[in-house]
Amino acid sequence: MSGGAARELHGDGEKKAINSELWHACSGPLVAMPPVGSLVVYFPQGHSEQVAASMHKEVDIIPNYPSLPSKLICKLLSLTLHADSETDEVYAQMTLQPVNKYDRDAMLASELGLKQNKQPVEFFCKTLTASDTSTHGGFSVPRRAAEKIFPPLDFTMQPPAQELMAKDLHDIPWKFRHIFRGQPKRHLLTTGWSVFVSTKRLLAGDSVLFIRMRNLSFS
Repeated sequence: MSGGAARELHGDGEKKAINSELWHACSGPLVAMPPVGSLVVYFPQGHSEQVAASMHKEVDIIPNYPSLPSKLICKLLSLTLHADSETDEVYAQMTLQPVNKYDRDAMLASELGLKQNKQPVEFFCKTLTASDTSTHGGFSVPRRAAEKIFPPLDFTMQPPAQELMAKDLHDIPWKFRHIFRGQPKRHLLTTGWSVFVSTKRLLAGDSVLFIRMRNLSFS
């Protein structure tokens, strides 16, 4: 077991699953997951090649099972959604059970067309600039994104500012100061942002995603 995998395990030996809406916001609109109980097609050779690429190993080092068919029809028994503890990259873990017969009617009844995945009410994604990742600067938030994601600022204050508490994919809380200032005036995350950048090892060109969950409202 790698160190990253070990850190993802809880005391009960299981990896922590994350919220479906968060997971799908991070994976993007082109990713859809089959519902549990549906029939799926599993390609052993393709999976082996993916494993080899992710582990930076040659394909011939990965165990080969020549007696296996090129594809297997399987029933999806379970599906859990996770995020890597080191990189925050999202991934899914599935349990598949091969079925003995290719049952065409069962395949149609399994809704392989996929159910629509729920998306959060509001979220925005920004590719970080050099100034966003500077230890002496802050994170510049587009005006429309700040207005739809963050609680409204009190513009009677000078300067308008507030403390924000957000959680990452692993439920770790992060505290930021949201302020509206500068020439021209803009929304910024200042105090707390540089610690977040350093801890996550963010670089210019990386992307950050802020999500306002479906059941969250501001009075």
